Amino acid sequence: MELRTRALHTLCLTDPAQKVASALMLQAQAATLSIAKTDFEPFGDPPGRPTRPVLVERVVKPQRSPFTPDGLATLLHTVAHIEFNAINLALDAAWRFDGMPDAYYRDWVRVAAEEAQHFSLLRAHLQCLVGDQGQRWDYGDFPAHDGLWTVCAATAGDVVARMALVPRTLEARGLDATPLIQAKLRRVATPQTLRAVEILDIILHDEVGHVAIGNRWYRWLCQRDGLDPIAHYRVLAQRYDAPTPKPPFNTQARLQAGFTDEELAILLA
Repeated sequence: MELRTRALHTLCLTDPAQKVASALMLQAQAATLSIAKTDFEPFGDPPGRPTRPVLVERVVKPQRSPFTPDGLATLLHTVAHIEFNAINLALDAAWRFDGMPDAYYRDWVRVAAEEAQHFSLLRAHLQCLVGDQGQRWDYGDFPAHDGLWTVCAATAGDVVARMALVPRTLEARGLDATPLIQAKLRRVATPQTLRAVEILDIILHDEVGHVAIGNRWYRWLCQRDGLDPIAHYRVLAQRYDAPTPKPPFNTQARLQAGFTDEELAILLA
Protein backbone atom coordinates (compact mmCIF):
# COMPACT_ATOMS: atom_id res chain seq x y z
CA MET A 1 0.00 0.00 0.00
CA GLU A 2 1.44 3.37 -0.97
CA LEU A 3 1.84 6.40 1.24
CA ARG A 4 -1.23 8.39 0.23
CA THR A 5 -3.55 5.40 0.54
CA ARG A 6 -2.10 4.66 3.97
CA ALA A 7 -2.67 8.29 4.95
CA LEU A 8 -6.33 8.01 3.96
CA HIS A 9 -6.74 4.75 5.88
CA THR A 10 -5.30 6.44 8.96
CA LEU A 11 -7.56 9.46 8.47
CA CYS A 12 -10.61 7.18 8.47
CA LEU A 13 -9.75 5.42 11.74
CA THR A 14 -12.16 6.40 14.51
CA ASP A 15 -10.37 5.15 17.61
CA PRO A 16 -7.90 7.79 18.84
CA ALA A 17 -5.30 5.27 20.02
CA GLN A 18 -5.44 3.39 16.71
CA LYS A 19 -5.16 6.63 14.75
CA VAL A 20 -2.12 7.70 16.78
CA ALA A 21 -0.42 4.32 16.32
CA SER A 22 -1.16 4.29 12.59
CA ALA A 23 0.12 7.86 12.09
CA LEU A 24 3.36 7.05 13.91
CA MET A 25 3.82 3.84 11.93
CA LEU A 26 3.15 5.65 8.67
CA GLN A 27 5.88 8.18 9.43
CA ALA A 28 8.29 5.42 10.44
CA GLN A 29 7.75 3.69 7.10
CA ALA A 30 7.31 6.79 4.92
CA ALA A 31 10.76 6.64 3.35
CA THR A 32 10.08 3.13 2.01
CA LEU A 33 6.60 3.80 0.60
CA SER A 34 5.85 4.88 -2.94
CA ILE A 35 3.88 8.03 -3.65
CA ALA A 36 1.30 7.71 -6.37
CA LYS A 37 -2.20 8.87 -7.16
CA THR A 38 -4.50 6.96 -4.87
CA ASP A 39 -7.67 5.40 -6.20
CA PHE A 40 -8.80 4.33 -2.73
CA GLU A 41 -12.29 5.49 -1.80
CA PRO A 42 -12.83 6.61 1.79
CA PHE A 43 -14.78 4.22 3.97
CA GLY A 44 -17.27 5.99 6.16
CA ASP A 45 -17.17 9.77 6.29
CA PRO A 46 -13.72 11.26 6.85
CA PRO A 47 -12.42 12.42 9.13
CA GLY A 48 -12.51 9.34 11.33
CA ARG A 49 -13.25 10.36 14.87
CA PRO A 50 -14.85 8.79 17.93
CA THR A 51 -18.47 9.31 18.94
CA ARG A 52 -17.21 11.44 21.81
CA PRO A 53 -16.53 14.28 22.33
CA VAL A 54 -19.93 15.59 21.36
CA LEU A 55 -19.37 18.22 18.67
CA VAL A 56 -21.31 21.44 19.08
CA GLU A 57 -21.39 24.60 16.99
CA ARG A 58 -20.27 26.74 19.88
CA VAL A 59 -18.76 25.50 23.11
CA VAL A 60 -20.20 27.31 26.13
CA LYS A 61 -18.07 26.53 29.15
CA PRO A 62 -18.37 27.76 32.70
CA GLN A 63 -15.49 29.96 33.73
CA ARG A 64 -13.15 27.46 35.35
CA SER A 65 -9.74 28.44 36.58
CA PRO A 66 -6.70 26.25 35.91
CA PHE A 67 -6.14 26.66 39.65
CA THR A 68 -8.69 23.82 40.02
CA PRO A 69 -8.31 20.26 38.69
CA ASP A 70 -11.64 20.61 36.85
CA GLY A 71 -10.51 23.80 35.15
CA LEU A 72 -7.16 22.33 34.17
CA ALA A 73 -8.92 19.26 32.76
CA THR A 74 -11.17 21.46 30.64
CA LEU A 75 -8.18 23.36 29.28
CA LEU A 76 -6.19 20.20 28.50
CA HIS A 77 -9.18 18.65 26.77
CA THR A 78 -9.60 21.74 24.59
CA VAL A 79 -5.98 21.63 23.46
CA ALA A 80 -6.09 17.84 23.02
CA HIS A 81 -9.11 18.21 20.72
CA ILE A 82 -7.23 20.75 18.63
CA GLU A 83 -4.31 18.34 18.32
CA PHE A 84 -6.60 15.44 17.41
CA ASN A 85 -8.11 17.57 14.66
CA ALA A 86 -4.59 18.51 13.56
CA ILE A 87 -3.78 14.83 12.97
CA ASN A 88 -6.72 14.64 10.59
CA LEU A 89 -5.86 17.94 8.90
CA ALA A 90 -2.33 16.77 8.13
CA LEU A 91 -3.47 13.36 6.89
CA ASP A 92 -6.07 14.96 4.66
CA ALA A 93 -3.44 17.26 3.15
CA ALA A 94 -1.26 14.21 2.51
CA TRP A 95 -3.82 12.13 0.63
CA ARG A 96 -6.20 14.59 -1.03
CA PHE A 97 -4.24 16.73 -3.47
CA ASP A 98 -2.72 15.37 -6.68
CA GLY A 99 0.27 16.68 -8.58
CA MET A 100 2.44 17.86 -5.71
CA PRO A 101 6.14 16.99 -5.28
CA ASP A 102 6.96 13.91 -3.23
CA ALA A 103 8.37 16.12 -0.46
CA TYR A 104 4.94 17.69 0.04
CA TYR A 105 3.33 14.34 0.94
CA ARG A 106 6.19 13.29 3.19
CA ASP A 107 6.05 16.66 4.96
CA TRP A 108 2.40 16.24 5.89
CA VAL A 109 2.83 12.64 6.99
CA ARG A 110 5.56 13.84 9.35
CA VAL A 111 3.28 16.60 10.64
CA ALA A 112 0.52 14.03 11.28
CA ALA A 113 2.92 11.92 13.37
CA GLU A 114 4.03 14.92 15.43
CA GLU A 115 0.42 15.97 16.02
CA ALA A 116 -0.28 12.40 17.13
CA GLN A 117 2.54 12.67 19.66
CA HIS A 118 1.12 15.97 20.94
CA PHE A 119 -2.34 14.46 21.35
CA SER A 120 -0.91 11.46 23.20
CA LEU A 121 1.02 13.66 25.64
CA LEU A 122 -2.04 15.77 26.40
CA ARG A 123 -4.36 12.79 26.72
CA ALA A 124 -1.99 11.00 29.08
CA HIS A 125 -1.70 14.10 31.26
CA LEU A 126 -5.47 14.56 31.26
CA GLN A 127 -5.90 10.94 32.38
CA CYS A 128 -3.52 11.54 35.31
CA LEU A 129 -5.59 14.35 36.81
CA VAL A 130 -7.91 13.69 39.76
CA GLY A 131 -10.88 16.00 40.28
CA ASP A 132 -12.19 17.56 43.45
CA GLN A 133 -14.72 14.74 43.76
CA GLY A 134 -12.20 12.05 42.88
CA GLN A 135 -13.29 11.89 39.24
CA ARG A 136 -10.92 11.17 36.38
CA TRP A 137 -11.09 12.31 32.78
CA ASP A 138 -10.28 11.18 29.28
CA TYR A 139 -10.53 12.60 25.80
CA GLY A 140 -14.21 12.85 24.93
CA ASP A 141 -15.47 13.84 28.37
CA PHE A 142 -16.13 17.48 27.42
CA PRO A 143 -17.99 18.93 24.40
CA ALA A 144 -15.88 20.31 21.57
CA HIS A 145 -16.28 22.30 18.37
CA ASP A 146 -15.58 21.38 14.76
CA GLY A 147 -14.26 24.68 13.42
CA LEU A 148 -10.92 23.40 12.17
CA TRP A 149 -12.45 20.64 10.07
CA THR A 150 -15.05 23.05 8.67
CA VAL A 151 -12.29 25.07 7.00
CA CYS A 152 -10.58 21.87 5.90
CA ALA A 153 -13.77 20.70 4.17
CA ALA A 154 -14.35 24.08 2.55
CA THR A 155 -10.89 24.04 0.94
CA ALA A 156 -11.04 20.41 -0.21
CA GLY A 157 -10.96 21.45 -3.87
CA ASP A 158 -8.16 24.02 -3.68
CA VAL A 159 -4.71 23.12 -2.38
CA VAL A 160 -3.60 26.77 -2.51
CA ALA A 161 -6.47 27.77 -0.24
CA ARG A 162 -5.78 24.83 2.06
CA MET A 163 -2.14 25.85 2.55
CA ALA A 164 -3.11 29.49 3.00
CA LEU A 165 -5.95 29.06 5.46
CA VAL A 166 -5.21 25.96 7.55
CA PRO A 167 -1.51 25.87 8.53
CA ARG A 168 -0.66 29.53 8.04
CA THR A 169 -3.93 30.96 9.39
CA LEU A 170 -5.70 28.60 11.80
CA GLU A 171 -2.63 26.77 13.08
CA ALA A 172 -0.60 29.96 13.22
CA ARG A 173 -3.10 31.22 15.80
CA GLY A 174 -1.68 28.57 18.11
CA LEU A 175 1.72 30.25 17.92
CA ASP A 176 0.10 33.37 19.35
CA ALA A 177 -2.13 31.68 21.94
CA THR A 178 0.26 29.15 23.47
CA PRO A 179 2.53 31.59 25.37
CA LEU A 180 -0.56 33.22 26.90
CA ILE A 181 -1.83 29.85 28.11
CA GLN A 182 1.60 28.97 29.47
CA ALA A 183 1.82 32.24 31.39
CA LYS A 184 -1.51 31.50 33.07
CA LEU A 185 -0.41 27.97 33.96
CA ARG A 186 2.90 29.17 35.38
CA ARG A 187 0.99 31.43 37.77
CA VAL A 188 -0.77 28.35 39.15
CA ALA A 189 2.63 26.63 39.56
CA THR A 190 1.43 23.18 40.63
CA PRO A 191 3.22 20.06 39.38
CA GLN A 192 0.23 19.37 37.11
CA THR A 193 0.20 22.83 35.52
CA LEU A 194 3.98 22.95 35.15
CA ARG A 195 3.85 19.59 33.36
CA ALA A 196 1.25 21.10 31.06
CA VAL A 197 3.65 23.99 30.37
CA GLU A 198 6.34 21.47 29.41
CA ILE A 199 3.98 19.72 27.00
CA LEU A 200 3.00 23.06 25.47
CA ASP A 201 6.71 23.86 24.99
CA ILE A 202 7.04 20.72 22.87
CA ILE A 203 3.90 21.58 20.92
CA LEU A 204 4.96 25.19 20.30
CA HIS A 205 8.39 24.12 19.04
CA ASP A 206 6.87 21.62 16.61
CA GLU A 207 4.06 23.93 15.50
CA VAL A 208 6.59 26.52 14.32
CA GLY A 209 7.81 23.84 11.92
CA HIS A 210 4.29 22.90 10.86
CA VAL A 211 3.37 26.48 10.04
CA ALA A 212 6.68 26.81 8.19
CA ILE A 213 5.70 23.83 6.03
CA GLY A 214 2.41 25.55 5.22
CA ASN A 215 4.20 28.78 4.37
CA ARG A 216 6.71 26.98 2.16
CA TRP A 217 4.12 25.09 0.14
CA TYR A 218 1.81 28.09 -0.11
CA ARG A 219 4.63 30.16 -1.62
CA TRP A 220 5.68 27.26 -3.87
CA LEU A 221 2.12 27.03 -5.21
CA CYS A 222 1.87 30.79 -5.70
CA GLN A 223 5.13 30.78 -7.67
CA ARG A 224 3.93 27.81 -9.72
CA ASP A 225 0.63 29.53 -10.53
CA GLY A 226 2.01 33.05 -11.01
CA LEU A 227 0.23 34.46 -7.96
CA ASP A 228 1.35 37.18 -5.57
CA PRO A 229 1.31 35.50 -2.13
CA ILE A 230 0.14 38.52 -0.18
CA ALA A 231 -2.49 39.72 -2.65
CA HIS A 232 -3.83 36.20 -3.23
CA TYR A 233 -4.04 35.53 0.48
CA ARG A 234 -6.43 38.47 0.80
CA VAL A 235 -8.56 37.00 -1.99
CA LEU A 236 -8.67 33.59 -0.33
CA ALA A 237 -9.38 34.96 3.14
CA GLN A 238 -12.38 36.85 1.78
CA ARG A 239 -13.58 33.98 -0.44
CA TYR A 240 -13.56 31.46 2.42
CA ASP A 241 -14.48 33.90 5.20
CA ALA A 242 -11.31 33.08 7.12
CA PRO A 243 -11.01 34.32 10.70
CA THR A 244 -8.96 37.47 11.12
CA PRO A 245 -5.86 36.94 13.30
CA LYS A 246 -6.07 39.01 16.47
CA PRO A 247 -3.27 40.37 18.67
CA PRO A 248 -1.19 39.81 20.62
CA PHE A 249 1.00 38.11 18.02
CA ASN A 250 3.99 35.91 18.72
CA THR A 251 6.14 37.75 16.19
CA GLN A 252 9.29 35.78 16.96
CA ALA A 253 7.56 32.43 16.36
CA ARG A 254 5.85 33.73 13.23
CA LEU A 255 9.18 34.90 11.81
CA GLN A 256 10.71 31.51 12.60
CA ALA A 257 7.75 29.90 10.81
CA GLY A 258 8.49 31.83 7.64
CA PHE A 259 6.21 34.84 7.77
CA THR A 260 7.85 37.84 6.15
CA ASP A 261 8.36 41.26 7.69
CA GLU A 262 5.77 42.60 5.25
CA GLU A 263 3.20 40.03 6.34
CA LEU A 264 3.81 40.81 10.00
CA ALA A 265 3.54 44.55 9.30
CA ILE A 266 0.10 43.92 7.75
CA LEU A 267 -0.98 41.96 10.84
CA LEU A 268 0.23 44.69 13.17
CA ALA A 269 -1.26 47.57 11.19
